[in-house]
Amino acid sequence: MRYPVQVYTGTIKDYPGSRPSAIAKYQREGELLLTPLGLEGDSQAEVGIHGGPDRALCHYPREHYEAWAQSFPEQAGVFAPPALGENLSTTGLTERNVHIGDIFCWGDTLIQVTQPRSPCFKLNFHFGISDFSRQIQETGRCGWLYRVVSPGKVYTDKPLELVSRVSDISVYQAAAIAWHMPFDDEQYHLLLSAAGLSASWTNTLQKRRLTGKIEDFSRRLWGKKS
Repeated sequence: MRYPVQVYTGTIKDYPGSRPSAIAKYQREGELLLTPLGLEGDSQAEVGIHGGPDRALCHYPREHYEAWAQSFPEQAGVFAPPALGENLSTTGLTERNVHIGDIFCWGDTLIQVTQPRSPCFKLNFHFGISDFSRQIQETGRCGWLYRVVSPGKVYTDKPLELVSRVSDISVYQAAAIAWHMPFDDEQYHLLLSAAGLSASWTNTLQKRRLTGKIEDFSRRLWGKKS
């Protein structure tokens, strides 16, 4: 299957009352260079938790915006790509049919799915919805991230094409294991076995297995400890 894609990049901006962010992106057209760290002209704030080789690109399904608009009708106008700061927007690919480790061909490049996108508190500020990050996490409408397996030129008129599937774990299942289930060492082992899983998620799951505890999500979801 081939999936037409819209492409977006953005730079870091200051937001009074919140931290700097590159969530505001604009559509690109034509030929772009895709490097191991992402698209030319794209930036990430706080690179310790955003960006890097395992999080070079963010993909968000276009069809999710209709569901968010129905949930928040008074803000329906803001729910359209690339409102969640995604680089790639498609119809037909969702967390339920995209798997950890999936390799897509795009232009002259290959990209691989590494993890669900972990929603953070900046989304609450950006949309003016106090618990939006929590709702994204609970619904599993989170999108996903890629590493760049083979960098090169990409073209906004070229579709994404799935060329290899190396695990049985969907992005939705990965999110459910990490965020929705109580501590379950067997499920963590299952997710850790998914080829292509990001180093960050591998580290988090291994820590849970060592400590027998799930970390507190409060700082990521609300910007503070519980």
